[in-house]
Amino acid sequence: MARLSLSNVTVQYPVYNSRSFSLRNHLVRVSTGGRIESEAGQVNVVTALKDVSFELKNGDAVALIGHNGAGKSTMLRTLAGVYTPISGTIVREGRVSTMLELGAGIDGELSGYENITRMGVLLGMSLKEIEAHTADIEDFCQLGEFLELPVRTYSSGMSTRLMFAVATTVQPDILLVDEIFGMGDAEFQINAKKRMEALLQSVGIFVFATHNNELVERYCNRFFRLEHGTVREIERSEAVTA
Repeated sequence: MARLSLSNVTVQYPVYNSRSFSLRNHLVRVSTGGRIESEAGQVNVVTALKDVSFELKNGDAVALIGHNGAGKSTMLRTLAGVYTPISGTIVREGRVSTMLELGAGIDGELSGYENITRMGVLLGMSLKEIEAHTADIEDFCQLGEFLELPVRTYSSGMSTRLMFAVATTVQPDILLVDEIFGMGDAEFQINAKKRMEALLQSVGIFVFATHNNELVERYCNRFFRLEHGTVREIERSEAVTA
């Protein structure tokens, strides 16, 4: 059974060498949506998430809602274990798979095949599992002989297809996704939606950051609004009109 539990979680990090207070405010607003808590010389401490508590269980499909910079990506990275809270506790039960940003886990100097292995290992797959799923990854990403070439030779759309194919090959208990449906061409987005819908049948917990009301209604049954480092659960009607 999948479970994600946050208790009084606070995430902070410094912003160094900003040239003016107004610039620091701008950096905070566009990057985290958090608050400046203190200032010491050239360093500001930004609170990206403050005293966040909630619990997700098997069957929860969560939409993270908020303006650009509200902290949605910070929340996903915290849930994934990329960011470590300065206080509070996080409990994760189950295998976690993430689609957080284009190029995450990809090494441009390695070939497509080598990156399949690299990303699979980062997602917690064994080499045996990666080998067993390689044919499916090849079929979905449709990169053919390009898989033999360094990924730095790929277009952004090709990299997206490769990353998405690997990430959705894993059968996770917890799936964390950041605006993946806004990437790639129209054909890829159609195929990605079909693949995602099939994957969601087996996922225990799904957390999805998006601005798309159609996708919120289609995939999610719980809705969290993020604003300036705070998180509150809202009703579906409020979520789809946000």
